[in-house]
Order: sequence, then structure tokens, then C-alpha cells
Amino acid sequence: MQNYESLNYMEEDGLFTSEELMIRDSVRDFVSEEIIPTLQEANRDEKFPMHLIPRFAEMGLLGSTIQGYGAAGLGHVAYGLVMAELERGDSGIRSFCSVQGALVMYPIYAYGSEEQKNKYLPKLAAGEMVGCFGLTEPDAGSNPGSMRTKAEKVAGGYKLNGNKMWITNGCISDVAIVWAKLDGVVRGFIVDKGTPGFTTSTMKGKFSLRVSVTSELHLQNCVVPAENLLPKVEGLKGPLGCLTQARYGIGWGVLGAANACYHTALTYSKERVIFEGKSLSDYQLAQAKLVKMVQEITKGKLLALQAGRTKEAGKLMPHHVSLLKMNNCRIALDTAREARDMLGGNGIIDEYPVIRHMMNLETVNTYEGTEDIHRLVIGQHITGKAAFR
Repeated sequence: MQNYESLNYMEEDGLFTSEELMIRDSVRDFVSEEIIPTLQEANRDEKFPMHLIPRFAEMGLLGSTIQGYGAAGLGHVAYGLVMAELERGDSGIRSFCSVQGALVMYPIYAYGSEEQKNKYLPKLAAGEMVGCFGLTEPDAGSNPGSMRTKAEKVAGGYKLNGNKMWITNGCISDVAIVWAKLDGVVRGFIVDKGTPGFTTSTMKGKFSLRVSVTSELHLQNCVVPAENLLPKVEGLKGPLGCLTQARYGIGWGVLGAANACYHTALTYSKERVIFEGKSLSDYQLAQAKLVKMVQEITKGKLLALQAGRTKEAGKLMPHHVSLLKMNNCRIALDTAREARDMLGGNGIIDEYPVIRHMMNLETVNTYEGTEDIHRLVIGQHITGKAAFR
């Protein structure tokens, strides 16, 4: 297989700064040299490569856009390029870094006290602590407002009761950001590993995101101290604000998976001899599939770049992020499916990364807002009418 280069069909790399490209290329080398060689075994064994966590920290990949507290303080476009390179490796790898930064460090940074920031953020940035985000429940997914997890004020703190499901990093986490209803209002709590009444269990049998640790969180009369309440936010705007950060990273990340599938399909089509000495790439149907991939990945990259520049200008809105996540997850999944088809029987074996990306993208298209939910978010914005119910 040839060395990897991401699509640059419209010379869009010229729209990035030299620093952004340098960051991208350093992470690209890291993914090629240290991450990809671990993925076949990790995916087969359904095991996250824990040895990479210190390297994520050394590379500045944890909470990359946070200013101070040991974080890298990257711009939002540079962060997006990082997410794309990580997901070129595997969606589970990108998910780890995305959750650590956007769903754990961000709420502490945005909603936490200075004491909370100083206590947790440096260790999370250094990879000395791993975090998770407890929002989704067995009966509350697309409608997080229907959560059943409750918080009750007690002497010295708050007592939490409930269950969370589909939690990335849960069983390997040292700290969880848990959302619960306190007197009917959604509030965020920092729950440390080892707190009595707080346990986790691993969700097994996944055909997708096998490299990622997916867990359930169980809270049974779990009392956290009063200082572990996130003081600066109330209501669903707290967790939804975190999800907006994470969805932005996903919108970039899936372009990496799409690029990996396109690159694999293109290389394979040139090498695979079909009839009379002709390669697969000699045929119109194969070329049409490749052209579709180029078309959609290029448009998705330009959409992500505009979202990034808009975010850096402080103007990116949740409905913008919904368009980015909805569009780019869809085109990435379609690219993976087309690439799998082009590889024929070889498309279903893990000698090639395509089937792994295809299965992963089924999850990424679903989590943190399904395609249809984002379509309704955009519909509400352009019509002024909420069609969720």
C-alpha cells in the first residue's frame, strides 16, 4: 500500500496555516507509526490500547483547545485536523480523545469552579486521569431531558441514584461527569472513582467501536461532596453545550475515516487485476465510485473548515454543528460502504481497514445525536417550528 495522503483535490490545504499543517502532519506520523499497527489486534480482542494514553498527552491531544492547565491551547481548525488524523486510525481512538477533551475537560473548564479546574484539568491533560461523560440512560437517549437519574441534597453533599448507558471510557475512568436532576433541574456532578455507591460495568458484544471501552455507570445512594457540583450551569444547556463541542470534533474526525477508506479503495483498484490484464480502476463503475468519494469528502472538508473558522470567530451555533455532524457522518459512512463493495471479498477481512471503519461509522452516525435528530434541529432553525414531538 502507498503512503497515506489525505485528499487535497481542490487545493484546500492552501486554506490552512503552516502551523495547522505542521500539527496535522505530526499527528499523521504518530497515527501511522504508533496507532495503526496496534489496531488489528485491539479490534479483534475488543481492547483499548491503554499504553497510548501517555503518548496522547505528550502529543497534546487531550483537551487540545483548552487554554492553560497544561493543555495545548490549539485553535479550533488545528483541533479538527487532529481529530481527522486520529479517526483515520480508528473512531475509538478519536472517541477517547474527544470524550476526554470535549465532554470531561470542557465542562470542568466552562462550568467548574477554579478549585475544580486546578484539581482535575492538569491531570486530565497529562493523561494521569481518564474521564467519562454520563448523560445517556437506558430510557433516555435522543431526549436527555427524560433522564431518571436523580440528585438529592443531603448533609455535606448530594446523593445520586440512577444508571447511565453507552458511556465511552466508563470502566477505565478515574472521574465521571454525571448529569442528574436536582429538584427537577438538570445539574452536573463530578464523581470520582471509588466513591461508595459508584460502580461501572463493561458492555460486551459490540460489532462496532470495538477498540473503544463502552460502559454502564451505576449510582446507588452515591454521595458526592458539595464541592463536586458544577456551579456555573443549570438545565440541559450544560450537557448540550458539551455535546456541541464533541459534535464539532466528530464532524472533522469522520473525514479521516472516509479518507482512509478512499485511499484504500483507490490503491486496491489500481492493483487488483480483473480481466485481460486490466485493473479494477480501468472500469467506469469503479471510477464512478471513486469520483463520488472525492466529491463528498472534498465538500465535507470545506464544510468542516468553514465551521472551524466560524468557531474561531465565536459565531458557530449549535444548528451549524448539526449540519456538520449530520452531513459528514453520512458521507463518511457512504464512502466506507462503497469502498467495502469495491474490495469485494477482501472488503470484509481486517487485513484492510475498510470493514472496521464501516462498522465504526454506523455508531458514529448514531451517537451524540442521530442523523434524524440533527435534521430536526436544522428544520426547527429554518422554520421556527419544533417537530421533535
